[in-house]
Amino acid sequence: MVEYAIQELANLSGVSTRTLRYYDEIDLLKPARTNEAGYRFYGQKEVDLLQQILFYRALDMKLATIQQILRAPDFQHKEALESHRIALLQRKEQLEKLLQTVEKTIQSFEEEYPMTNEEKFKGFKEKLIEDNEKQYGEEIRAKYGNDTVEASNAKMKNMTEEQFTAMQQLEQQLFERLKEAMKIGETKNDVAMEVAELHKRWLSFSWPQYSKEAHAGLVQMYVDDERFTAYYDERVTAGATQFLHDVIMIYSKN
Repeated sequence: MVEYAIQELANLSGVSTRTLRYYDEIDLLKPARTNEAGYRFYGQKEVDLLQQILFYRALDMKLATIQQILRAPDFQHKEALESHRIALLQRKEQLEKLLQTVEKTIQSFEEEYPMTNEEKFKGFKEKLIEDNEKQYGEEIRAKYGNDTVEASNAKMKNMTEEQFTAMQQLEQQLFERLKEAMKIGETKNDVAMEVAELHKRWLSFSWPQYSKEAHAGLVQMYVDDERFTAYYDERVTAGATQFLHDVIMIYSKN
């Protein structure tokens, strides 16, 4: 029977013994046994689980989420590996596109070849689209349909450098106004309505067409799905997503 002491597993996996002890403490990866002296020992099952954990961590997944996945009664190693394979291939494709952009930029300096602004930002825009597809694609397509999502992606791909920069600057302005409106605490005042207008303008950079109904539906999705909620709560402050939802609901009815 294969068995590794904690230091041996650390050497094998590249994970520090401190991390392995932490994984034990949070019940993410328990050793197969602990002897009377308190030394941890891991078997093949634990080695395989550690591999799964490292795959998920490579995809920037939080430990709490990994715990939920591994503890699911229907968790299967083979199916998980297939999922990892697909995700890693997508990551590889994203990195290759960014690498192409970097290489073209270097070439433009070395050969004095003027790289167009469209070429400079192509890789970043495509990565943004692919990241959105990976995180929210299934929900967005189910709610708005494939045609709408494809039209939105096409509009994003065709953005100029100026439009892309303006969209990013507008989002920062939105965050600042949202924080200001939350300090006031009123969802119907002028600052709150400015937040709604800024959010509408930000969406219009990628939406093929705007409607208040679709706007209201989107912010409802924000509060219904913790992944969407985290976007604004992490960038502004806790409760920002709910506040934005309440403001847009009022805005969409006026």
